[in-house]
Amino acid sequence: MTPPRQPRPARRADAERNIAAIVTAALDLLAKDPDASTADIAKAAGVGRVTLYGHFPTREALVEAVLERAVALAEAALDDPAYEELPAQEAMSRLIASAWEILDGSRRLRTAADRVLPAERIRHHHDGALAHVERLIRRGRDEGVFRTDLPLSWLVTHFYATLHSAAEEVEAGRLDRADAARVLEATLRSVLAAGR
Repeated sequence: MTPPRQPRPARRADAERNIAAIVTAALDLLAKDPDASTADIAKAAGVGRVTLYGHFPTREALVEAVLERAVALAEAALDDPAYEELPAQEAMSRLIASAWEILDGSRRLRTAADRVLPAERIRHHHDGALAHVERLIRRGRDEGVFRTDLPLSWLVTHFYATLHSAAEEVEAGRLDRADAARVLEATLRSVLAAGR
């Protein structure tokens, strides 16, 4: 007797592939154009709009999934053991440069997210990546090179806000993209420096 077919796993695998393709396409398109349409995203993903809306019934749901993917990629890039081996100030310089490179590559995604997601939800998605910043600031405090007179959570929030402000300034044409990494490092190192 032939065992019965089990089509559900195949459909589930197809669904997972479609979701991955949609999120990948949306990440690529929204990072270039925050106004990219769902039709363009579906086409780039190789699926129909009905399939896209089946998985992401609103633009908000799609943008949130894309933001989650982008932040997970950023967190993986920042999860470098080399940061732990360097003195805190040098590690912070590298972290700022890496964080800016990642953010600069997807700064228009932030514009898309700002249009459909509350600021607190956007910030929440960054908690994992910001945990790296928090650990590094705490280590810098232990080494005596980062200030201790302000709350740690405030310094982490300042890091986050300054990076995203730089992205907004670049997008608006008020900050030269080629100079942004230097401006960020000078600003953040000044804010973090002990002995102020």
